[in-house]
Amino acid sequence: MATTKSGNLDILEAVSKYQKAEAFRDYHWEGSFQDYVEIVRQNPGVARNSFQRVYDMVLAYGTESYVDFKKNVVRYKFFSDPIDNGADAIFGLDVPLMKLVHFFKSAAFGYGTEKRVLLLHGPVGSSKSTIVRLLKKGLEAYSRIDEGKMYTFKWVDPERKIQHILGNVTEFPDPMHDEPLKLLPDEAREPILEELNRGKKTQYRVEIRGNLCPPSRLIFRELMKFYNGDWGSVMQHVRVQRLILSERDRMGIGTFQPKDEKNQDSTELTGDVNYRKIAEYGSDSDPRAFNFDGEFNIANRGMVEFIEVLKLDVAFLYDLLGASQEHKIKPKKFPQTDIDEVIIGHTNEPEFKKLQNNEFMEALRDRTVKIDIPYITRLKDEIRIYEKDFNANKIRGKHIAPHTIELASMWAILSRLEHPKKANLSLEQKLKLYDGKTLAGYTEDNVKELRKEATREGLDGISPRYVQDKISNSLVNDKNGDIGCVNPFMVLNELEGGLKHHALIASDEKRREYRELLAVVKQEFEDMVKNEVQRAISADEDAIAKLCGNYIDNVKAYTQREKIKNKYTGQDEEPDERLMRAIEEKIDIPESRKDDFRREIMNYIGALAIEGKQFDFKTNERLYKALELKLFEDQKDTIKLTSLVSNVVDRNTQEKIDIVKHRMIKNYGYCEICSTDVLNYVASIFARGDAKKRQ
Repeated sequence: MATTKSGNLDILEAVSKYQKAEAFRDYHWEGSFQDYVEIVRQNPGVARNSFQRVYDMVLAYGTESYVDFKKNVVRYKFFSDPIDNGADAIFGLDVPLMKLVHFFKSAAFGYGTEKRVLLLHGPVGSSKSTIVRLLKKGLEAYSRIDEGKMYTFKWVDPERKIQHILGNVTEFPDPMHDEPLKLLPDEAREPILEELNRGKKTQYRVEIRGNLCPPSRLIFRELMKFYNGDWGSVMQHVRVQRLILSERDRMGIGTFQPKDEKNQDSTELTGDVNYRKIAEYGSDSDPRAFNFDGEFNIANRGMVEFIEVLKLDVAFLYDLLGASQEHKIKPKKFPQTDIDEVIIGHTNEPEFKKLQNNEFMEALRDRTVKIDIPYITRLKDEIRIYEKDFNANKIRGKHIAPHTIELASMWAILSRLEHPKKANLSLEQKLKLYDGKTLAGYTEDNVKELRKEATREGLDGISPRYVQDKISNSLVNDKNGDIGCVNPFMVLNELEGGLKHHALIASDEKRREYRELLAVVKQEFEDMVKNEVQRAISADEDAIAKLCGNYIDNVKAYTQREKIKNKYTGQDEEPDERLMRAIEEKIDIPESRKDDFRREIMNYIGALAIEGKQFDFKTNERLYKALELKLFEDQKDTIKLTSLVSNVVDRNTQEKIDIVKHRMIKNYGYCEICSTDVLNYVASIFARGDAKKRQ
């Protein structure tokens, strides 16, 4: 960074490095109407309508295709928010987003959906607002690049020849930043469009839809009188300029949020009289004395968002119907005015039910395309939501223990799933199937069927916002002190504690159900950490290799009906059946299947030998798992993990426990604090098990 002579930061020089004069000049390009026609001739895309622009914007960022349970799915990279490096990225909603893009595609080609209100429907916190925010942000960014260039115009009077028409100004921008091609007279439009489209192999034809807004129409009409019908002279007062969409500047992007029903005013949508201008122009019906600054007006050429659209007063809905079906709005005291914009609203379940039950809303229902935006039902996608907000870069000085976010996500998803109709399938198993895990007896077709029969899955349950709030509470909760690490039980306790005050849970029965799901998640955590501690204890690969060699020697002797030499006595003995069964039982090989399993192992080793390869226990996942579990069983007692519970740990045991902790930290992402907590927790589990055995 640049500094001044005194050593302070030189703000002017520092900022100038980030300013691009060439880009600024490009954004503020101005030219004649003839210049613009040449631009259209070279690049017809500048004259696209709003739906075509949105569709092309989404496609501009590319796509990925994949198969999800035998269904072809397209992932649009735009919804990963490449504009803001993933700040508003959408996870796990590829199918609803496909439907959304199909809506835009149909509208872009004029197949009918361009005459509909797009309604995103779903439970609170399901990313409806985020999707719209992404689209608005995308339009802003797209209008700044060459592929998304667009233009509007203004009336100019540098020599003050037409002050009686423009008023006391030298420039009068079109208040609805309209398409300059609308300045073409009706009789000239068809032949000029034919010329512009001739020989072009573009996706869309250049078209002119509608007419100028009332102020520009009045100025155009008065100038035609002034120049005795000489259209060319009129065009001398037109300067075409680049249009950069901006929600903050209210250029091409509007947002409307309903307020108290008694205070709603339709002028917020279609503009209102400018009383200061009435004296200048002599009438409140002069369009120059009217502010065309309603949300419909300023959103022309882009998009308008209706937050909680179904809370609108019925009077507002009439404006919405005309805007969607006819692409026209009716400002007070002025004729119907053409608009070109995407109308997108979002609402939640209770409001949508009101729409369905209100017979006065029948016209709106008929002009609405509803797209459900449900909660996520795939575990790995839910995890990504929280990892985006709670990661090492954002949480400095705190460590989130492994499985903390995973378990919170698991609980949230379990609350959204419908209970499977198959009696032998649990909700937890269903979650794992949805997450891509395999389960004996279930195919991809079965999972498709499960999804199909659950018609309301993802439309109820716990919101991601609730989970985010509780993880945040755990990070700052004074009860947790300054321990520097948040573990799963802290978060699960926060999740459970908040249920009694949860505003969206209507019944005690629901609360009880959610608490029962927390118990399921805690059991899953117990299995997870037991497995990790077992693997950490038995992670001595030399010991596993030695055990594997011993097992293979015995299996070889058994299958070939030979004896095996005892390494210590030198005597030939029968294969060690006890050792072989102790390993095989760890992976549920029954007595009746032991011969088959042993032959499979030997055949596998033989096949490798033919290919010139050497057997490695790591290549056989089932055998590897069995060896780990057997080694854990053998070493569990030597480490005396249960002695942690009594706090009586001898030096030799402590050294072995420290080795296990090091493996937990290195291999599974634990820190010093949570690795100790997990070992104590697992030790208490084993202590309970030992106590039960003694009973």
